[in-house]
Amino acid sequence: YFLTVADLVRFARSRDILCQGRGSAANSAVCYCLGITAVDPARLNLLFERFVSSERNEPPDIDVDFEHARREEVIQYIYEKYGRDRAGLAATVVCYRSRGAIRDAGKAMGLSADTITSLAGSIWGWGKDGFKDSAFDALGLDLAEPRLCQTLELAQELIGFPRHLSQHVGGFVMTRGPLCEVVPIENAAMPDRTVIEWDKDDLDALGILKVDVLALGMLTCLKKGFDLIAIHLGQSYELATVPARDKAVYDMLCAGDSIGVFQVESRAQMSMLPRLKPRDFYDLVIEVAIVRPGPIQGDMVHPYLRRRNGEEKVDFPSEDLREVLGKTLGVPLFQEQAMQVAIVGAGFTPAEADQLRRAMATFKHGGQIHKFGEKLVNGMVERGYDKDFAERCFHQIEGFGTYGFPESHAASFALLVYVSAWMKCHHPAVFACALLNSQPMGFYAPAQIVRDAREHEVEVRPVDVNHSLWDCTIEPGEAGGLALRLGLRQVRSLAEGEAALLLAGRGNGYPDPLVLWRRSGVKPASLEALARADAFGSLGLGRREALWAIKGLPLAPLPLFAAMGEEERGAEERGAEPAVALPRMSDGEEVVADYASLRLSLKAHPLSFLRRELAQEGRVPAAQLADMADGQTVDLAGLVLVRQRPGSAKGVIFATLEDETGVANVIVWPDRFERYRPVVLGARLLGVRGKLQKEGLVIHIVADHLSDLTERLLVLTAADKDQVPRSVEAAMARADEVKRPPRTLPNLRDTQPPQPLRHPRNVNPLPRSRDFR
Repeated sequence: YFLTVADLVRFARSRDILCQGRGSAANSAVCYCLGITAVDPARLNLLFERFVSSERNEPPDIDVDFEHARREEVIQYIYEKYGRDRAGLAATVVCYRSRGAIRDAGKAMGLSADTITSLAGSIWGWGKDGFKDSAFDALGLDLAEPRLCQTLELAQELIGFPRHLSQHVGGFVMTRGPLCEVVPIENAAMPDRTVIEWDKDDLDALGILKVDVLALGMLTCLKKGFDLIAIHLGQSYELATVPARDKAVYDMLCAGDSIGVFQVESRAQMSMLPRLKPRDFYDLVIEVAIVRPGPIQGDMVHPYLRRRNGEEKVDFPSEDLREVLGKTLGVPLFQEQAMQVAIVGAGFTPAEADQLRRAMATFKHGGQIHKFGEKLVNGMVERGYDKDFAERCFHQIEGFGTYGFPESHAASFALLVYVSAWMKCHHPAVFACALLNSQPMGFYAPAQIVRDAREHEVEVRPVDVNHSLWDCTIEPGEAGGLALRLGLRQVRSLAEGEAALLLAGRGNGYPDPLVLWRRSGVKPASLEALARADAFGSLGLGRREALWAIKGLPLAPLPLFAAMGEEERGAEERGAEPAVALPRMSDGEEVVADYASLRLSLKAHPLSFLRRELAQEGRVPAAQLADMADGQTVDLAGLVLVRQRPGSAKGVIFATLEDETGVANVIVWPDRFERYRPVVLGARLLGVRGKLQKEGLVIHIVADHLSDLTERLLVLTAADKDQVPRSVEAAMARADEVKRPPRTLPNLRDTQPPQPLRHPRNVNPLPRSRDFR
């Protein structure tokens, strides 16, 4: 089994694919020596029995993460080596959640598409908790109407019911004999993949060998970053060779400066970093593990922080427990510690401790933990421990039933935390470039990644038809450093194949749109997408000028010019187009067009145009919160970046808002959420009034009143029609490919941006926030 996994790792490294073992594999010195994991188990004194023991009588569990962009190469290697008759991906049973249940039940009951969409959009969460009458009050629907009432009842019954069979995220089964003699095999929906019809639990019950070939976006990012450092700085790094114990890296993390950093970029982690103040690698191991539902529900977080800050005395009832819990200040933060407490404190056998481990398995949601409560408490009392202490220990261990990390898993992830933080700290341009080229991943959209890079003094250059490649690139900066050039991948509606044509024909550069079209063969629609992205700057053309030139391109070569050379033909054709003085776009229109075509803007932040109006209403910028007193009532407005409702938060909503000065974190209690549900779920520009809550560098606003200010963004697209020449407007209206934008509120993530010179007052220019439920 070890050698099977080592073979996959060897293949990946032969193809220069970054990979990293995780989970209990980090407990094994064999995995460390084989290069499966970069975590030295001897240095961390990890519990070996978490990995393998004689009582378990089964193969160990080794999970390996590969670059998510190149994992398919490893998958195809397995199929090629073992054959499709002896290898296949495990299946997983996909069950109904709240929104899917509403959609399918609504279709079956014949509800209209808009009604189904409204119902599904009003539900937050995966279970039946979201099916409250208050959730649908704002929709104006009659919930007593029989068909609607029956639809909601059926949807609730469907939750948890199997919907379809899907592929496991990476569990591979390999057998010595024909796999089809054991389990049926079928073709997957994806090309060149086959799957078996049993899920993970079936395989565990039958003892069939499974290797988890997993994908991790941060490995793709780090590999791209290492490659850029090697190319532009001549320095070669791997995960194991990045300089350790770098003070500047830990200083950055202690300040909560972790946008884009693996595992610690969420709002909760960014709030925890200034409290925990990590100063060494093991602190990062704890940081990764402590912000999880298990430790939170087990009431482990605050006791650990109080003890770490010297506010609470660390007391161990016995030397045995001191050895088990000493490095976490008496608080069991890891699954291995829970197992050791059961063995040392309650007299569990290794086999019983392993059963406890299984009950604590991730995503089991506490199903079996309660069965061990009486045995653990009684066992600790029999060995002289106070009953209150024993019950408190079990309550903490019980939290792992929802979600708790093994220490070895946290150690593997902590290594990636440190390496990504090191790259962000010392090579911010490279880190931002690698993040953008690895999208989609993480919590933050490209706009926030670019903004954070500029705040770290990175020069960011715009997309350009003569300078950009498909991926974002690194260029020499003006001050001797490195600059980030945005790639063509950022342009909406531009296919990679079209970008390849543009690059293949670029040569020494394009002088104008006509030559670009003639030489590259790029479709006019793709040229329009580039023009909307303001990518013709090196040609001296703005958005409107570029679009005007593209609208005038001939659809086919005219016979008169067929024998001419490219430059001569271009001159003749250009000469036929009359010169037109187009009106200049306002700054607000430019920013809106940037967001619509690139999902970001290098020119300004949308709220900068609204600051005077917001200031008159008493709404403070986010940067000013640091200078305000704890408990003070504040008014603030910002674009919604992220909405979160963690399962351990008991219905609390956490939102991150952004304005032109920074970000602000908002807490919405359940009663406020129920009162302002449509606003919380639907607003893209959110106004908040509430009390400021400060604890060191951690700042929150506890919301009392919420308002949807999205309509304020519409003024950015308003154009003064009196400034548009009538002849130009008429000419544009006659163009065959020009269409008037619809008079509805489109989602610009999914629709084309408005055409130049036609800026309706009801266009929402900004993309949706990222919701994590």
